Amino acid sequence: MGRAYQNRKESMAKTANMKTKVYSKYGKEIYVIAKNGGGDPDTNIALKNIIERAKKDQVPAHVIKNAIDKAAGGAGEDYSPARYEGFGPGGCMVIVDCLTDNNNRTIMEVRNSFTKTNSKLGAQGSAAHMFDHVALFVFDGNDEDEVLEALMMADVDVTDVECEDGKITVTAPHTEYNNVKTALEEAFEGVDFDVQEISWEPQTTTPVTGDDVAMFEKFMDMLENCEDVQDVYHNAEIEG
Repeated sequence: MGRAYQNRKESMAKTANMKTKVYSKYGKEIYVIAKNGGGDPDTNIALKNIIERAKKDQVPAHVIKNAIDKAAGGAGEDYSPARYEGFGPGGCMVIVDCLTDNNNRTIMEVRNSFTKTNSKLGAQGSAAHMFDHVALFVFDGNDEDEVLEALMMADVDVTDVECEDGKITVTAPHTEYNNVKTALEEAFEGVDFDVQEISWEPQTTTPVTGDDVAMFEKFMDMLENCEDVQDVYHNAEIEG
């Protein structure tokens, strides 16, 4: 599932060519989390988790510090989450997660990405009902039974544990994120997560073929260039 997952999620932190986009993405998230829950990672678990992810994506320490300091200052932008759903090229389903301080700008940019690529922006819930909101962890390993046993011993609710090509993928309800992370860290000392995040996993996939492939790539590029877009999830299965 690990490789398939990467094919169905476009994370700005992993696909952006410009480092400034990566830094901006994490800067916003860290700012919002620190502003809402405090700037101490020891007492704000969400902040601790996002800092770990930022470091994994090579975000410099000063970017992280500046975002926390800005939140502590009490001034600055007032970002709020916004989610848009719809249908991309070839009829694939798409979820676009944003953080914005200007909803009018955000909806205009996202709508343009849809309308200029033969896509259709839908109502809230039009796509999300075909995705599962999950906690996802990927790390090195070869024994899924050992991992499952460790999670069951910790009384963690797990949806699936799979092993493929030396990688273990753990999927759980999104509400179990912290419980899964804690259980894995306690059971496997020094575990290093390739992926540790809350995500949207499609229940089914939609083949995207022919001319729609190039249009899909254009669609993703346009969304990536939107200032406020953080992550894009889709169920497209690209076929050459």
